[in-house]
Amino acid sequence: MRQFLSRLLPVAFIFVTTALARPPPTPPKSHPSLVISSPSSSSTSSPPPRKGRCSGQWEKNNLVEWAKLKYFKEPGGDDICGHYDTRFFKDVVSYDERTDTLTHLIRSYLTTFRELGLETWIAHGTLLGWWWNGKMLPWDWDVDVQVSYPTVLYLADNLNMSTHSYISKDKKVERDYLLDVNPHSRNTSREDGRNIIDARWIDTRNGLYIDITALSEKHPDKQPGVWSCKNDHRYRTRDLYPMRTSTYEGVPVSIPYAYDSILVEEYTSRALVSQEHEGHRWHSDLREWIPMDSGKSSEKTLS
Repeated sequence: MRQFLSRLLPVAFIFVTTALARPPPTPPKSHPSLVISSPSSSSTSSPPPRKGRCSGQWEKNNLVEWAKLKYFKEPGGDDICGHYDTRFFKDVVSYDERTDTLTHLIRSYLTTFRELGLETWIAHGTLLGWWWNGKMLPWDWDVDVQVSYPTVLYLADNLNMSTHSYISKDKKVERDYLLDVNPHSRNTSREDGRNIIDARWIDTRNGLYIDITALSEKHPDKQPGVWSCKNDHRYRTRDLYPMRTSTYEGVPVSIPYAYDSILVEEYTSRALVSQEHEGHRWHSDLREWIPMDSGKSSEKTLS
């Protein structure tokens, strides 16, 4: 597998990583420099009216009752409207605002968790974006990260509904983020699929968020060393550990050890070589995905 992928690398860009001899995560301890304020009243107030293209989506698809039993609620169910938290949603943001929002979302999340001593790593489309150029895929609507089950329990017991202030390195951006832990996070089974997301890191300005899912060893007697989330993504211990260190959107990040095989299994090898996708074309000289004039692509989604 690695020999095969090595022939693909000229069309992509991978940061140099360093393996870390770290055991599987244990429940973290609180960090002495943590500064948390109580969540503002807006985080618990009635949701604002849904606007624009998101209005009436649940009703149109006869999913109103299904959506009521979800802990995390979105203004709609498609790829766009399903990626906002209803409490903070006003309207769909522009392409540029989405890019700016998600960039600072992941920077703030990774920085805060590192300061708190909490282990986390990127996953799914976010990991695929890292593989190409250490950045988000520009067509992606959210960010995906993972933690261990003991870590999500720690978040629930110690940091649930906490707000975290963030200032960018250049001091030009100041924002607040809400860490909200799903009360169903203690249950490791999928059940009816309504609550497969264990926690979210939410931008309180517009409702865009990071999905946080926990991995647990669900059947240590029958399948030792197999870790999975509620959406049935499965990993072996040797796929995850020892974690590698790299950078993502300019900040330190942990990467699963077998990132290449994880990506190929989830997206196929084509995801690592296809240079046109979702109205974007890969420019190897710039190491960037640039929007195409047509805004169209025949590729299947990778995120």
